[in-house]
Amino acid sequence: MRYSALSIFLNGLRGNKSWAPAWRDPAPKPHYDVVIVGGGHGLATAYYLAKEFGITNVAVLEKGYLGSGNIGRNTTIIRSNYLLAGNNPFYELSMKLWEGLEQDFNFNAMVSQRGVLNLFHSDAQRDAYTRRGNAMRLHGVDAELLDRQAVRRKLPFLDFDNARFPIMGGLFHPRGGTVRHDAVAWGYARGADSRGVDIITQCEVTGIRRENGQVTGVETSRGFIGCGKLALAAAGNSTVVADMAGLRLPIESHVLQAFVSEGLKPFIDNVVTFGAGHFYVSQSDKGGLVFGGDIDGYNSYAQRGNLATVEHVAEAGLAMIPSLSRVRFLRSWGGVMDMSMDGSPIIDRTHIDNLYLNAGWCYGGFKATPASGFCYAHLIARNTPHQTARALRLDRFARGYPIDEKGVGAQPNLH
Repeated sequence: MRYSALSIFLNGLRGNKSWAPAWRDPAPKPHYDVVIVGGGHGLATAYYLAKEFGITNVAVLEKGYLGSGNIGRNTTIIRSNYLLAGNNPFYELSMKLWEGLEQDFNFNAMVSQRGVLNLFHSDAQRDAYTRRGNAMRLHGVDAELLDRQAVRRKLPFLDFDNARFPIMGGLFHPRGGTVRHDAVAWGYARGADSRGVDIITQCEVTGIRRENGQVTGVETSRGFIGCGKLALAAAGNSTVVADMAGLRLPIESHVLQAFVSEGLKPFIDNVVTFGAGHFYVSQSDKGGLVFGGDIDGYNSYAQRGNLATVEHVAEAGLAMIPSLSRVRFLRSWGGVMDMSMDGSPIIDRTHIDNLYLNAGWCYGGFKATPASGFCYAHLIARNTPHQTARALRLDRFARGYPIDEKGVGAQPNLH
């Protein structure tokens, strides 16, 4: 069924009893051409495998319900305001895909290009953002450096005269914004399913079977599933799944908490980030403020965080917007982040000929979903990397070619 104004009208006349399920709930087949582990980037990968490359004998395995992983556990921000050549074109490809995504898979993902503003608080930080903005524009990405007065006109409620962190201006990325995270999972699932992909939920991978140096399939909680190619896209559980195939990855798993406040009247038009601490905030269509900060500083596979991080996020938020002291937190959630050693992702083949890896996304996983799926599908279908993902190699750490976006070296907790 194709969604349209006419279909909404006609189903309304029928009491909304004629809607078809958005995707099937199939039993797993004994063998697939491609098995993808992970229902976030994995859904996007399956969609583009079917749509762009005609590979439809594909299964996406999700150990929980659809959207239970990081695809539904984030702050919904999309942007392409990156500095380095290994990242900037890749995230700009993702932004271009976001802009046509809803028409592409006929599903309302609530893409809202409200703009992303990164505040700066010192001369040195202004110079760094000037450099970043110039790099963005050289790659065709929109960027505008705003002075203090321009930021005040846009966001008058910020604490411009904070004694420690006075706001001096900001780097504005007009095409950035937010997307409804659950709707992204549902839209890709519906699009992939309509092209013949099997989406198998409540199916945890417990082992990877290998013979003669090749992967032959996966052991799961729903039985053995054979495959011609195996693609890992397990986010924070990448190290666990890769270990089943004997791979040791340059990744640590940490928890990243996100929060939402009670509903408020329209307050913040843009996505805003604090330059003197890790805090970012936007306002949802329901009125709640959606915000987050740093990862918890210890390794964990738990989808929950600790109170020290709650306090840290609240303090940074109040330093930027003092009026938040009157706002009540409504709820929080945690996602397991696969933190790479340089803060940039990995999309590459492994030393096992038919095993592929998509991991190491750090804070950039959700915003990269379309480009990640597209480039990963290209890699799986053609066994060569897409041109915008050529730098995202697994062996870049051994070769001495890290893509260190934040310049903090091999410290994943700082990325």
